[in-house]
Amino acid sequence: MNVSKPIASTRRADLPVLFALSATHLLNDMIQSLIPAIYPIIKTAYALDFGQIGLITLTFQITASLLQPVVGHYTDKNPMPYSMVVGMGCTLTGLIGLAYAGSYPLLLLAAACVGLGSSIFHPEATRMARNASGGQQGLAQGIFQVGGQSGGALGPLLAAFIIVPRGQTSVAWFSAAALLAMILMVWTARRYASLNQAAAAAPKPVKVAAAAPEAPAHSKGQIAFAITILVILLFSKNAYSSSFSSYYTFYLIGKFGVSVQASQLMLFLFLAAAAVGALAGGIIGDRVGRNRILWFSILGALPFSLLLPFADLFWTGVLTVVINLIMASSFAAILIYAMELMPGRIGLIGGLFYGLSFGLGGLAAAILGEVADWIGIEAVYRICAFLPAIGLLAWFLPKVEHRRG
Repeated sequence: MNVSKPIASTRRADLPVLFALSATHLLNDMIQSLIPAIYPIIKTAYALDFGQIGLITLTFQITASLLQPVVGHYTDKNPMPYSMVVGMGCTLTGLIGLAYAGSYPLLLLAAACVGLGSSIFHPEATRMARNASGGQQGLAQGIFQVGGQSGGALGPLLAAFIIVPRGQTSVAWFSAAALLAMILMVWTARRYASLNQAAAAAPKPVKVAAAAPEAPAHSKGQIAFAITILVILLFSKNAYSSSFSSYYTFYLIGKFGVSVQASQLMLFLFLAAAAVGALAGGIIGDRVGRNRILWFSILGALPFSLLLPFADLFWTGVLTVVINLIMASSFAAILIYAMELMPGRIGLIGGLFYGLSFGLGGLAAAILGEVADWIGIEAVYRICAFLPAIGLLAWFLPKVEHRRG
């Protein structure tokens, strides 16, 4: 039984729900992005090396990834829209911990709390966004993800103007954002529950006597193979992105001698480009298909990533914006492609791929931190420049049916 068939399949996209989910995604990911944004501060305050910085990212992102598939699998059968509020409560606890942590272990614990909140939020929010899509899956995921990408971009910008001048304890000011997100989550959950009740009360269509379950378009082996390819593509994207979210400020400071605030502003430009790319990738994917978007979004960034290590400050800023604009369009395509392979497991797919997004990014950050300690941060970016070439694996993906609801 397809327990997660979108309620919205016979009507237009529920834009109020999608915009509310996008806003909560923005606030959730803005809070998360404060963790790497304060790295230059805590690196000095706690005398940390790049390996310890990478371990913070790993702790946060592994915690965020481990529970997401479990949460998604459970909520496919037992929808729990109010669980997002509980998740944001965990994030709020971690946020306060980051502000007042007195030691490195407490920083790790606070980062884990923020990650736990993310693991609860993403699977249920992803399923709710699909159910509100009205069949326009790319548009719905684009709206949802543009909120997350925008929030991730705002973190470094807010850190540059609030946290850097006022210090680590000013992180606690962002508790207001967590409380606002909880209010929006309550409203969204209530509306979602009312839609479920209305759908349950609607007249049921007459069953066709000869109806039988539709045979899956692909075998289990083909699905497993395709999911594996998608995971590898996701790794190439997140490993490269993680090198920026965790170490880009250090790269700019070390290579070009810019200030901490200037480096945070350039990180904001890099991350802001992802918001545009995420929305464009979702909308265009509805029209041209997922395979073409996957080819362009991952492999298309390769020429620019190869040029980046040799660019001056101005062209570094330009190239990073172009790279992330292209690469960010891939996540909606990857997510919806997987949903079309397994249309009855939306929560599981959302949890698995958002979880992998965090987990793979955290693993890459930890490895790159150790590599940076050995050979230098500039050498890391010369190595990472080749990661988009992994996008060639998109050649082996099977075709999927282009569903419009």
